[in-house]
Amino acid sequence: MIKKLILLGAISGSLLSFAQEKITIMPAVGFGWRVAETASGLSREEKDYIKGLKSGVNFEMAAYYNVKHIGIGAKFSNYSASSSGLLRGNNMNGQTVYVSVNTKDNITFFGPSVMFSNHTQPTKHKFAADASMGVISYTTKTGSVKATGSTFGIEVGAGYQYAVTKNLMIGPKFGATAGTLSKMSYNGQTVNFGNDQKEGLTRVSLSAVAAFRF
Repeated sequence: MIKKLILLGAISGSLLSFAQEKITIMPAVGFGWRVAETASGLSREEKDYIKGLKSGVNFEMAAYYNVKHIGIGAKFSNYSASSSGLLRGNNMNGQTVYVSVNTKDNITFFGPSVMFSNHTQPTKHKFAADASMGVISYTTKTGSVKATGSTFGIEVGAGYQYAVTKNLMIGPKFGATAGTLSKMSYNGQTVNFGNDQKEGLTRVSLSAVAAFRF
């Protein structure tokens, strides 16, 4: 009986060790900055308002099945930003008025991903890089006007991680997302953009990432 328990314990330990080599979960949170150029001819108030939407919170979640130093899986990311202010305009009588405006932006990405890392190497200093392609969805809401759109996009990232334990690594990560919208739907009505009016969704990000290996 004792020999069987020892054998069972050895088998269980081997299976657990094997499982710990196969799955990696990587959440990350930080800040993102949209890099598309601001349209020309805007007032100072409009430029300041748009500037508030060009930086926001960046969140990522990725899961990989590991084959040696390569992970194959999927990645989700979300960028959110908001801006409030008083914008100048003219009323029906041609008089200058200021209107209180609030906008909330949300950009999500989801798609298959590949990761390259040295997680299995006997060092506490780890490096990981990922590349993903998938669908970018954009939602922006100002007052009662809601606009949505989606397009194909790519995400790449690279970072350093320190192995706190065998199964937990943490560190900084730099990322970039690229995509452009050629049309959007405003309250259900689709509008096609000209070449000089397309909505650029490209952004860069700096985040703190954790890697859990199971």
